[in-house]
Parts: sequence; C-alpha cells; structure tokens
Amino acid sequence: MTARLKEKYLKEIMPDLKREFNYKNIHQTPKLTKIIVNSGVGKSTSDPKILEVVKEAIKKITGQSPITTSAKKSVAGFKLREGQKIGVKVTLRGERMYEFLDKLISYALPRIRDFRGLSKDAIDKEGNYSVGVRDCTIFPEVEFEDVLSGLGLQINIVTSASNIEESKKLLLLLGVPIKEEQ
Repeated sequence: MTARLKEKYLKEIMPDLKREFNYKNIHQTPKLTKIIVNSGVGKSTSDPKILEVVKEAIKKITGQSPITTSAKKSVAGFKLREGQKIGVKVTLRGERMYEFLDKLISYALPRIRDFRGLSKDAIDKEGNYSVGVRDCTIFPEVEFEDVLSGLGLQINIVTSASNIEESKKLLLLLGVPIKEEQ
C-alpha cells in the first residue's frame, strides 16, 4: 500500500509540474528527496534521562528510531564538552517520508493555535524548506504528559528542485500551507 501523498504526487503533481515548467522528461520534475526531523536537547547535559524521553517521542512521531547527535566542539559558556550527547535526529525517505509529511500537513499543523500558514521565506536557494515547531504535542501520537514541556522540533524538507520557484510550487501542490504575501 503506497502513501496517499505519494500517489497524488505521481498521478497529479508530477504531470502538472512537467507541463508548467516545460520539462522534456518526467525525471527533471522536482521531487521530495528526504525529510530530516531534528531536536536539540540542551537540558540533557545535566540529566541524560531527558534524551531518552525525547528519543521515544520522536520515535512515536516518525515511526523510525532516531540516532543521538553529539557536540562537535566544546563550548564553555554552555557547559558543553566535545562528544557529549545533545540531541536526536531522524532521516525519513520513501514511504515514511510521504506519510510523515501527510501527517504534518493534515493533523499536526492545524492543531497549532492561531495558525495562518508557514512562512514563504523558509525556502533556501537550493529549494529546501525548513520548519520549526515549538511544541511536539501537536502530533497526535504524543501525549502531553509523556513529553517535556516545550520540546521543539526542526523539520527540514529536502527537495530536488533547482530553485526557489520550483520548490515553492512543488510544496504548494503537495498541500504544504505556505502563506502568500501579507
């Protein structure tokens, strides 16, 4: 069974993009490459149990076991030592990537209070989109009691688009709620 969003991409979005940007081949059309979900946990330097709670929450959200990330440099101001565990991250590809994006668009983002759309300025020159989520309890799998208050996530949507215009069109057709000019 394929993901609903992947089917939509293959049947509707890919032909639309090919027609709009006058591509000679369907393989030139921009597509999603991967989605990276990342959470830095600065509090874990004092309490290592926090890292396990965050790891379990991200595992529930993405359906994939995350890896722990370590500090690359020592920073005395943050009481951080090189090699110390400071966060977790997951790289989603294929079916899980489309399922996660569908869940983000359909269930999680509408649960944000006073949500009016995502910023159009978050697309970089390579066509990748970055979203910051302040509280991971917007995802239906995570119970408020299970997670630390205010656990934030950084979600990077990596596309094969070569410029901002192609990436924005791809994301809009996929259903990502990007707000237009104010």
